[in-house]
Amino acid sequence: MTYEYDYLVIGSGIAGMSFALKVAGEGSKVALVCKTTLDEANTALAQGGVASVTNLEVDDFNKHIEDTMIAGDWLSDPQAVRKVVTEAPEQIRQLLEWGVDFDRNEKGDFDLHREGGHSEFRILHHADNTGYEIQQSLIRKVRENPYIDIFENHFAIEIITQHHLGKIVTRRTPDITCYGAYVLNPVTGDVDKFLAKVTLMATGGAGAVYTTTTNPLVATGDGIAMVYRAKGTVQDMEFIQFHPTALYHPGDRPSFLITEAMRGYGAVLRNLRGEEFMQKYDSRLSLAPRDIVARAIDSEMKLYGDDHVYLDVTHKDPEETKRHFPNIYAKCLSLGIDITKDYIPVAPAAHYLCGGIKVDLDGQSSINRLYAVGECSCTGLHGGNRLASNSLIEAVVYADAAARHAAANISHYDFRTDVPDWNDDGTSHTEEMVLITQSIKEVGQIMSAYVGIVRSNLRLDRAWNRLDILYEETERLFKCSKASREICELRNIINVGYLIMRQAKERKESRGLHYTVDYPHVDKP
Repeated sequence: MTYEYDYLVIGSGIAGMSFALKVAGEGSKVALVCKTTLDEANTALAQGGVASVTNLEVDDFNKHIEDTMIAGDWLSDPQAVRKVVTEAPEQIRQLLEWGVDFDRNEKGDFDLHREGGHSEFRILHHADNTGYEIQQSLIRKVRENPYIDIFENHFAIEIITQHHLGKIVTRRTPDITCYGAYVLNPVTGDVDKFLAKVTLMATGGAGAVYTTTTNPLVATGDGIAMVYRAKGTVQDMEFIQFHPTALYHPGDRPSFLITEAMRGYGAVLRNLRGEEFMQKYDSRLSLAPRDIVARAIDSEMKLYGDDHVYLDVTHKDPEETKRHFPNIYAKCLSLGIDITKDYIPVAPAAHYLCGGIKVDLDGQSSINRLYAVGECSCTGLHGGNRLASNSLIEAVVYADAAARHAAANISHYDFRTDVPDWNDDGTSHTEEMVLITQSIKEVGQIMSAYVGIVRSNLRLDRAWNRLDILYEETERLFKCSKASREICELRNIINVGYLIMRQAKERKESRGLHYTVDYPHVDKP
């Protein structure tokens, strides 16, 4: 089946939905494609909040800019940083208009939190489930919009470029253009053609490439892999942020996140002997940036052979703790942990990808008519390490920029009607699902063991060799199999794992989130 839309949005988190809401209207139809349901996105799991300068009595843009540059180890693009920080307040107003409810104090002002790496209280939040509040508000607005057609449980397999028209496309081809995407409908088993004048990639992150992650298991880096295969530019993939404090409960996948706001609230990290340890690693103690805290925890665990450490919030007022962190309190209590009396077992888990599809200040990728927004994109904001709560605001600021740029140019584009149907002649449904599921487990084990918080040339070489075998096996299986979500996700996590590993090998220094024992740390300039 062939669909034609002015805009094709692949992904349904805050980035995809806010873009769709801004471009949809009379004469502008939008297809919103998501591989599960609108509810299942990284956005919904973001506990902490949204960073924006709002308390002008003590805070200002320059402070937020400097905090972001410091956290990013001075690798962030100054233009991208200034753009996000200065445009954040306007996008907060937009979220409020869409019905997002941020907590306020008794005076009616925003109840601001402070998180690691921030010099001031500037985190807007909704209790400890801010992302869920934003996601639900946007879902309501999207479902109400008559110009947005929602395609849940549809899986984008490849973006359509000149390659599908018989032209040889390489990374040096100057005019690669996106005409839409081939999308699998798992219900019918058909691969449909979605032709579009403009395509937006908003597929989120890639945490599921690792065995232990806070991401929903749909976060398999699909958009990044699709753009990489289409010869688009992907960069900074070596910078994987491991959240320092995921709830340690073996068997949980994804891991439950213990928000950084809890450390901003006063929680203290301790080893299994009950000793505080952050003073050995950084003067900012438990409020140091995430890369430093994650490495410190990793070091303590390796020093003593432990599989987790503790987060201690027992010294704070119990009722205030329950009020600030109701979902964390309930989750821990369900496991027999009363956080007002007991230490919380925590360990680092893959959490956020700072790199991705390279885009400019308008959200344009290196492929014509293809934009990328949110965690799958690399705007330059995060540099070597993301500052806490900068991701949600980045998503809406760049969705706004992409929407304005696309709307201003879409009249110059036409549908490419000579795109062939998906060709699966000679393929069959694989009866060997164990080949796929086992390979997915192997990728996670390889990435966690060799391309994790601490790396070395030897570990990266071993990852290269193991992933190369899996790549060859999977491509052979893909070519003779009917398209399925499972085999496509496997292809994608192998592609993304390869990019992380290769770009980690190329960075001959320890910088930001990329820490290798073979090269000394580089101080800021």
